[in-house]
Amino acid sequence: MKGVVAFDSYYGNTKAVAEAMKEEIERAGHQAVLLNMRVSREVPSEGDFLMVGSPTRFKKMTRPSKRLVKKLDVGAWGSKPVAVFDTYSPYRGDDPKKREDSRKWIEPGAAGFLASLAEKRGLKVRGPCLRCSVKDMKGPLDEGELDKAREYARQFAASLGK
Repeated sequence: MKGVVAFDSYYGNTKAVAEAMKEEIERAGHQAVLLNMRVSREVPSEGDFLMVGSPTRFKKMTRPSKRLVKKLDVGAWGSKPVAVFDTYSPYRGDDPKKREDSRKWIEPGAAGFLASLAEKRGLKVRGPCLRCSVKDMKGPLDEGELDKAREYARQFAASLGK
């Protein structure tokens, strides 16, 4: 099967997740193309699957990722599996009140909003979404997050069949 791993990335964290997932998809015997939405405004018109990701910025997805999902041809992609992922920076302090207050900025995050938008448009989102945490706003990714992304991609690839 052939698919697209589309991502937007400010500091390279979401890009690293997308690259790790693409590698696992290919290890599973499928073909995948990376699409950097920050560089290209191309909207994929064909493929057997789609993975789309964005950093969580001020609670939401980025404009390029929202634009891509809004412009996807539902006739072409409506029956194809779609996976959604994001990166986010959780509050790291010890204050439980601040921790709870900070959740409004990261939940449901880009992944949640992208999944909701995709489903409303009639796309078949395979859940749950992948969420990878970064150490601070600029990263790097927390330890183990790339392994989590690889495992997510292995499971997604296995669900595709051959």
